[in-house]
Amino acid sequence: MIAVPRMETTEGRMARLGFADAARAGRLFGELGTPAEREGGLLDPLLDLLVATADPDLALTSLNRLAERDGEAVGALVADPVLGARLLGVFGVSAALGDHVVRHPEHRHLLDGTRELRRPTAPELREELLRAVGADPGDPEPRAAATGTETLVALRVAYRARLLRLAARDVLGQASLAEVTSELSDLAGAALEAALAVARAEHPGAGAVRLAVIGMGKCGARELNYISDVDVVFVAEPGEGTEESDAIRLATRLAQGMMRVCSANTPEGALWEVDAALRPEGRSGPLVRTLASHRAYYHRWAKTWEFQALLKARPIAGDLELGEQYVSMTNEMVWQAATRERFVEDVQAMRRRVEAHVRGDEAERQLKLGPGGLRDIEFAVQLLQLVHGRLDPLLRRRATLPALAALSRGGYVGRDDAKALAEAYTFLRRVEHLIQLHRLRRTHVVPEGEGDLRRLGRGLGMTVDPVGEFTTRWRRHAMEARRLHEKLFYRPLLQAVARLPESEDRLSTSAAQARLEALGYADPAGALRHISALTSGVSRRAAIQRTLLPVMLGWFADAPDPDAGLLGFRQVSDKLGSTPWYLRLLRDETAVASRLARLLGTSRYVTGLLLHAPEAVAMFGSDTDLAPRPPEALLAEARATVGRYPGEAESAVAAARGLRRRELVRTAAADLSGLLDVERVGQALSALNDVTLQAALDAAIGKVEMERRTPLPTRFAVIAMGRLGGLECSYGSDADVMFVHSPLEGVVEREATEAAFAVANELRRLLALPAPDPPLLIDPDLRPEGRQGPLVRTLASYAAYYGRWSSPWESQALLRARFSAGDADLGAEFLAVADPLRYPAKGIPDDAVLQIRKLKARMEAERLPRGADPALHTKLGRGGLSDVEWVAQLLQLRHAGPLPSLRTTRTLETLRAAVTEGLLSETDETALAAAWRLASRVRDAIMLVRGRAADSIPVDVRERALISRTLGYPPDDSGDLVEDYRRVTRRARLVMERVFYGE
Repeated sequence: MIAVPRMETTEGRMARLGFADAARAGRLFGELGTPAEREGGLLDPLLDLLVATADPDLALTSLNRLAERDGEAVGALVADPVLGARLLGVFGVSAALGDHVVRHPEHRHLLDGTRELRRPTAPELREELLRAVGADPGDPEPRAAATGTETLVALRVAYRARLLRLAARDVLGQASLAEVTSELSDLAGAALEAALAVARAEHPGAGAVRLAVIGMGKCGARELNYISDVDVVFVAEPGEGTEESDAIRLATRLAQGMMRVCSANTPEGALWEVDAALRPEGRSGPLVRTLASHRAYYHRWAKTWEFQALLKARPIAGDLELGEQYVSMTNEMVWQAATRERFVEDVQAMRRRVEAHVRGDEAERQLKLGPGGLRDIEFAVQLLQLVHGRLDPLLRRRATLPALAALSRGGYVGRDDAKALAEAYTFLRRVEHLIQLHRLRRTHVVPEGEGDLRRLGRGLGMTVDPVGEFTTRWRRHAMEARRLHEKLFYRPLLQAVARLPESEDRLSTSAAQARLEALGYADPAGALRHISALTSGVSRRAAIQRTLLPVMLGWFADAPDPDAGLLGFRQVSDKLGSTPWYLRLLRDETAVASRLARLLGTSRYVTGLLLHAPEAVAMFGSDTDLAPRPPEALLAEARATVGRYPGEAESAVAAARGLRRRELVRTAAADLSGLLDVERVGQALSALNDVTLQAALDAAIGKVEMERRTPLPTRFAVIAMGRLGGLECSYGSDADVMFVHSPLEGVVEREATEAAFAVANELRRLLALPAPDPPLLIDPDLRPEGRQGPLVRTLASYAAYYGRWSSPWESQALLRARFSAGDADLGAEFLAVADPLRYPAKGIPDDAVLQIRKLKARMEAERLPRGADPALHTKLGRGGLSDVEWVAQLLQLRHAGPLPSLRTTRTLETLRAAVTEGLLSETDETALAAAWRLASRVRDAIMLVRGRAADSIPVDVRERALISRTLGYPPDDSGDLVEDYRRVTRRARLVMERVFYGE
């Protein structure tokens, strides 16, 4: 039986040819031409042209609409394949230009095959758009023939006619990216010239002023997008016989008129917005200034970002001679910007401004503002130009790609890096153009729809799997741009010191130091020495460091103290450099390397710990790993550690202190990473100190028992007091404790006391032994009779003393008492003795309240260190920790007897309970708690930054800035820390005086 060939349906044919909506495409195509043309296959060449476009469905839709308006269009496209390829190519990427041709069918002739689509010159574009508004291009100050809507429409139609021809060359691959962007910039300049001609027609006296329009940003650099705001600055000079004030008013009206002509909505829409925000003082400053006014502002007030913007300045419309004078004047200052004060701070602020612009939900799809996006690349190139262009005039280029090439030729950027970055930049710009062409809208976000991605892929020549190929290439280029941007500043620094065998030019030592200084390194010569030490040689270690350092140096530069970060990294690397896992971990785990750089560049305390516990670096990769470990797990590990050294108390405690060192790294890293608030930091540090005390106590008891050759004849407990008792330890806190013992049954008290003394003294000795970690000093001065009293007492002795001799301050001190280490039952018995004193059933009497108030006043007068600023002392200053804690403790002494909710050793918990019990208003509690938290955070930050404890906010500006950064303030806002601290503590002081003193 002979098989009969199956007839292919129109829908099937359209699907096979690549139309997404085959049924609709078949219907639309079936409406084109005459039945005879369709049946005779005369339209098949047209179908081939449609299939070759980026989006056949989109192209067919616009073609169908055009055919309804222009009955000859289909025949013309069939007869002229060049016209067909040009017009349908544009239709396949741009619905907006398709709409334009439908509205103006005669514009299809602009793409006729008989016409050469050559690149027009800037004067030709200027002449064409001036004629569109009826102005004479030969007039030195052209004026439009009319100013109404028809004139604005004519300008838009002429502009888009030129855009149509450019898009055709672009889509067909007949224009490079540089040619496209420069023509778009010239076209924008011509449109501004025509708009200014319209504005002159609106103001007959316009000849009394010279007005120049300076292109900024992408327009100034001749690298404009299809749709973008056009950044400008206006400069004016009075004409002969005109007062300057009158000239400026007139020039302002001309500038405003020109901007309105471009942005006004018409039946043909708007062109684009003209943005003058880059002018001196931004939107708050006058729209137009004279040349002298510009010069005065830039000399005295301008910030670094304004000189960065002036890199792109170019006269584009109006009085070009005046514009050239402006550019010449500003160029003198642009290339000296890197020598100005606060250049480093300004650069850091600019980087933050760039990063802050991107929305979180769009970050991964942002071509412009995302990580490694177009703005990142442009910013990096411009910064390198500012740093090195002062001494190297060859770097003074406006456009990004020519500037990048010049940086590469001069050795300021690696040759391969520059090549790869230019390729990535070019690809991302081409994608940006295709996205904008679709609707002629200003956007930089890669769409998510499959049809949109398909159009982008095909528009870039990907035909097999356009969605998959495009997504892969886009991600690869974006990742490459991000990777190269991160090391763009730093890789040449390695080449400047590492003596690598490369043929390309190197960065000179002076240029390398200038770059490091611009990026925030205070000692660039020292930094280069560290870089050299880390990367020189042919070892595997040096090779990995050469891979790591370009990125690490950038992270150090973002930290509060880049020099300390790099030095710390060298020191830690020297400790662990030969360890196989260390460099491999940093190379393979970006999160570990990034956090390590941040910590080293922030905290001398952490750096010091890591030098003696470098293996702790391994925990930096995960937030989960930085969570404080449960006290029970720490205690089990500590006791197991001590148990491995029977009869070797010193070794046992050294091992326990090593555990403490590791956990201090964990807590400090979590704190600096924003994973713990100050209350949880205090709890973690206090629990760690408890565990350390218990481990040292176990070792001390073992030592005493071995020396006495008998089991300890008494029960022994350590009672936490002060901040340790309140679970509010800071990084520099001593361990305030009291020692209590209770002889075992049948043991003579004297024998038991001697043994307890031996244990207490041995505990203090073991914890005071020299060691590389921060010490945990035992402070027993809060015991009965203070330093004059016995170091250890029996429980009965404590009970007798408190029953007969106790003073109000001791009752106050006992509010913090809790069991810390040793015999837990004995600890509970001690607290049972203490409870009646600290929680009196009827509250403390009035005379005791008076004594406590007098003691507080005497402390304020006598204990504040000489020369200390009372407003900035976190412990004893006005509104500081002491003020808040004494308020809480007085409330407890007066009310905790009848109110069990107040029976806590913790300050903030006491304040919260006082609100619940109606003893304190929520407003007062908020003020007190805010001051306590801020003062505690400042004290912790001082210790973390400096590596040594202090109670006052530093007077030294640099130290204060480091502490401010650590607390989350921007680099240039250390004054805000002091202002915030004064404000918060002032409020707390007012509450304290009213609640504590009853004022």
